[in-house]
Amino acid sequence: MTGKTVFEAKYGFARKDVRLETWRLSPFNRWSFQNVGELVPSAHVAAAPGGEEQAKSLGGLLEEKVSLPGGSETVESFLKRSDTDGLTILKAGKLTGDWSAPHMPFGARHIIFSISKSVTAILAGILEGEGIFDPNAPVTQYIPEAKGSAYGDASVRNVLDMTVSLDFEEAYLDPESAFARYRRSTLWNPGGGSESLAAFLMTIQRLGEPHGQTFRYRSPNSDVLGILVERASGKRVSQLLSEKLWQPLGAASEMSVTVDMEGTARTAGGMSMTPRDLARIGEMMRQGGTANGRRVVPEAWVRDTVATGGSFEAWQRGTMAFLFPKGRYRNKWYQTGHDSGAFCGIGIHGQWLYVNPKTEVVIAKMSSQPEPVDDKLDEDIVAFLKALSGMV
Repeated sequence: MTGKTVFEAKYGFARKDVRLETWRLSPFNRWSFQNVGELVPSAHVAAAPGGEEQAKSLGGLLEEKVSLPGGSETVESFLKRSDTDGLTILKAGKLTGDWSAPHMPFGARHIIFSISKSVTAILAGILEGEGIFDPNAPVTQYIPEAKGSAYGDASVRNVLDMTVSLDFEEAYLDPESAFARYRRSTLWNPGGGSESLAAFLMTIQRLGEPHGQTFRYRSPNSDVLGILVERASGKRVSQLLSEKLWQPLGAASEMSVTVDMEGTARTAGGMSMTPRDLARIGEMMRQGGTANGRRVVPEAWVRDTVATGGSFEAWQRGTMAFLFPKGRYRNKWYQTGHDSGAFCGIGIHGQWLYVNPKTEVVIAKMSSQPEPVDDKLDEDIVAFLKALSGMV
């Protein structure tokens, strides 16, 4: 059997069919989401020293039933229905188990899309704790060339909380939109390489509404955040990730982040890592900013991020309040408003990092959903994660 035949037998398509114009489409995303570095230039962050990890089965949990808005189904059935590629569950810091789809080997890295925003915000929190990053400063304090753009009179806090009054739409599927130009600048779409990500970001204009009033989910804010932490620290994002997060976290596998023509990291959505390491980030946040007995990010920052900070009013004015009616958004993390105090990071195509402090459960779910955004499925996933966190 030839290599080509092996690939096609496993994935149902040929490797040559996965290109920049197809890599986010189904069924190609079942492979490309684990191999982004073959398609988009990427910077790599080495793992902490240590041995290889072994998969642990979820056993009988897969056959247990969960109650969802549309009825009950088994855990495994829902994982398959929601196009899950990999899942890891931790309970009180200990591994409950893993689940992988046939096309995702255990230990493979997978793109986490917008959970990258949440990870980048952790870097901002670390730098804030070191006294070299001010969340209340104007953006222009760090990026003077932002003057004249939507960020010219915005604060870093506006950037962190998605309350920049930005004239920009997340038009994922429109090839003629400003969003498509944005993706070309990140080298995620064909035709890139003539405009850098930073140059594009500085062209976005603002709306008439004052900053700070409305939660507007706009990914460019989080790429601006990546530039902000680089300017404040004098270090590249990949270096910050290694020194400030990945090594202290005790991450077991290499991670990566896509970069543009100038090496600027796509901090809004370009990070890839294993489900285990993503779960480690959630556990660090559950532990108030510590990992392996070592403080990674200030406890006060974590508490503000996942429990006390953020504007309920700004969240209610946004378009995602249906998902968490009592929720808030702070430092690129979602507070669910649930009695459990659960919080999460979310990425398109079904990426979730869900933390339930009450049950001490962390769930990392990586997926290759066909649609970037599926509101009905998201509601089912929230119900599923909430139920699952009470079952382990």
